[in-house]
Amino acid sequence: MKITTGLSALAVSLSFAASAAQAEKWDMALAYSATNYHSEIAAEFAAEVTANSELEIVTHPGGSLFGGSEIFGAVRKGLAPIGERLISALGNDDPLYEVDSIPFLASSFADARKLYDASKPSLVETLEEARLHFLYSCPWPPQGFYTAEEATGLDALSGLKFRAYNATTSKMAEGLGMVPTKIEAAELAQAFATGVAQSMISSGSTGYDRKLWEHVGFYYDVKAWLPRNMVIVNGKAWNGLDDATKETVTKAAATAEEKCWSKAEELDAWYVSQFTENGMKVGTLPAEIQEAFEKVGAELRADWEERAGDKGRAVLEAYEGMK
Repeated sequence: MKITTGLSALAVSLSFAASAAQAEKWDMALAYSATNYHSEIAAEFAAEVTANSELEIVTHPGGSLFGGSEIFGAVRKGLAPIGERLISALGNDDPLYEVDSIPFLASSFADARKLYDASKPSLVETLEEARLHFLYSCPWPPQGFYTAEEATGLDALSGLKFRAYNATTSKMAEGLGMVPTKIEAAELAQAFATGVAQSMISSGSTGYDRKLWEHVGFYYDVKAWLPRNMVIVNGKAWNGLDDATKETVTKAAATAEEKCWSKAEELDAWYVSQFTENGMKVGTLPAEIQEAFEKVGAELRADWEERAGDKGRAVLEAYEGMK
């Protein structure tokens, strides 16, 4: 009897030890399709962490775990330990999140990287205040203008239903006489197919992923700005990791970030070439519309500087000092 009891206790002890030794699992919420380069690089990041630590990360692309608009809140509340979110969509939380989407402030990859470097310290600090840990940030290609019909002049834009994904795009639409409507990336094809959206500003990546040439006839290479996504971790989940695992995750994040910047630049021209191959007309905006875009952009920058205050001005000064 004593032997049996002893063996049972040993079995229970070994069971607990085995459970403790098992890898912790994190489900990573992603908004974009599995074939989008953001999701592909996130999957590579997850695989690197899983292979080199006791932490297993499993990605859930296409909004399958949480929709794009839900991911930031889900990570902050601990409903998901890790996730990726478009930074500028969070402008209602803090104007600093919108800095990468100020029209025509940084229209090239080189300038966008400088703006990221200038804003990163404040971004990390702002996230820490929200009990979130920053891992890496990945850019989208420069934003272009999509329209179902040819944009011949400002009159052609009046009343168009414009897909907006953040406050900047909503305000830009209004300034140009269009009607903004909030639509997440996963819903784009249906929105254009049903007439809920007739135009938008977004990257070539978004248009390619959603095969928008099936619903949209024109793409104008405006290069308005280069927005970024960021990968964040719930603060409590991060603090629960041991130092060795934190180091592995941080190293994998740095690798993912460099891959992502390179991939975005590599794909930029290719995406646009695919539009042409699939029947879309690609070109530049008429001068009247381009000037109107830039005028509204200047107004939005002034508005952002006022809302962002000293913290925002410090970021812009740091950025200008890098140019």
